[in-house]
Amino acid sequence: MAILIFLILHWYLSLFGQTFFLHRYAAHKMFTMNKFWEKFFYIFAWVTQGSSYLNARAYAILHRMHHAYSDTEQDPHTPHFFKEVFTMMMHTKKVYNDVLNHRVEVDPKFDRNYPVYPVIDKIADSWASRLTFAALYIAFYAVFATQWWMFLFLPINFLMGPIQGAVVNWAGHKYGYRNFESDDHSKNTLLWDILLMGELFQNNHHQAGSRPNFAAKWYEFDPTYPIILLFNKIGIIKLARV
Repeated sequence: MAILIFLILHWYLSLFGQTFFLHRYAAHKMFTMNKFWEKFFYIFAWVTQGSSYLNARAYAILHRMHHAYSDTEQDPHTPHFFKEVFTMMMHTKKVYNDVLNHRVEVDPKFDRNYPVYPVIDKIADSWASRLTFAALYIAFYAVFATQWWMFLFLPINFLMGPIQGAVVNWAGHKYGYRNFESDDHSKNTLLWDILLMGELFQNNHHQAGSRPNFAAKWYEFDPTYPIILLFNKIGIIKLARV
């Protein structure tokens, strides 16, 4: 039971750091926050992602490219040029690392207006940090796992961020229904979206990229949006639009 609780908590806390901070804030600037809260959620994203830490600058640039070039050859993570999800993940990893390490020239329209904390990045993106988190996950399993097969969940903890991104970008552009016609293949995957906190409403999101509520129909629900409304009400953030 402890392993299951840990896996679920890690999944949703990491996912919240990704969808709330990296996606809706760093990439889209759907709301503003002061420097204290910006640094707080920057560290929050690092701690919850742990061994699979994603740099805010590289994430924001890749996601902006994804919107601009959705489902074309220039899209860093479209499923429509790959036979299976693992090849897509490796391609995304290469583009991410090229952007992260300044090995490619990035269009200036993508390379701006995102949070940057070099000291935090230097620590969070180090092997020392990644291996420390991996060791903590292993230690937790060693103490609380009651069956050998529970250790099979460890790779999910190790690669939490990339796994979540791969599910969203593969499923969100291949399976489901569309509320809006667009030039890409973005789709909504209603029944599974509770597992991704709104991220699988890809068609809705591609239709209105700056809209903080990824749900568009009465029967759709974006679990992250009520949290955003709460944070806006108590002053942690300021929504650009409601």
